[in-house]
Amino acid sequence: MSSTKQVLEESMRQNADRIDQSEVLSWKSLFLAKAKLKASSRTSGLMSGFAMVAMVEINLDTGVPQGLAILFSFTTTILISVHVFALMISTCILPNIETVELMHNSVYVQQQLGDKTLASHSPHRKFRKYIEVAWIFSTGLGALLFLIEIPILMWVKFYYLSIYAAYVSMGIMIPVCVLFVFFAFKFYRKLVEHKQSKNTMQLEELQVMATYLKNDEATAMFDSPKIGVP
Repeated sequence: MSSTKQVLEESMRQNADRIDQSEVLSWKSLFLAKAKLKASSRTSGLMSGFAMVAMVEINLDTGVPQGLAILFSFTTTILISVHVFALMISTCILPNIETVELMHNSVYVQQQLGDKTLASHSPHRKFRKYIEVAWIFSTGLGALLFLIEIPILMWVKFYYLSIYAAYVSMGIMIPVCVLFVFFAFKFYRKLVEHKQSKNTMQLEELQVMATYLKNDEATAMFDSPKIGVP
């Protein structure tokens, strides 16, 4: 009987440890979602504001080729639309996440009311796809469009003043855009590999724990006294 009780206590302790670990991972996911939304909000606000100012303040000459003017208008519009969309997602989701975090850190809520605020109260898991879209639009697609916008703006600005200045700007931004795409590809690839390795390690730990529990249960059943046997 004592061995069976010990096995039950050990199983309950391990279950509690798994619950605590799951809660820690949930809070980590919440903080990561909050950080992504904040970064997207700041980046999108800055870049869309710059594009708006550039579009309003620039003085287009009447002799600028129509194709160049159309390209500048198209790129600027797409750039502002992408960043405003990312900014809208961040503005809508971020207050709900910050509210759960403030409740968790509130002394009044935790001590006076005795309420344990869980990370699952936050909607960041349900809106995970929207958060990733805002993150990619702001730091990926939006940043690349911003880099493309600069040489186009230089062409429009210096088309008649100095065409060599436009060529220099384009010659600088082409390798910069290539490096940006290369870094983004490598970064997301390393991030995916890190997540896969971490999930594999967690799965192996769960398998070891399951094997350990099965062995303890089998040992307890073998050592427990049989009822009705003299």
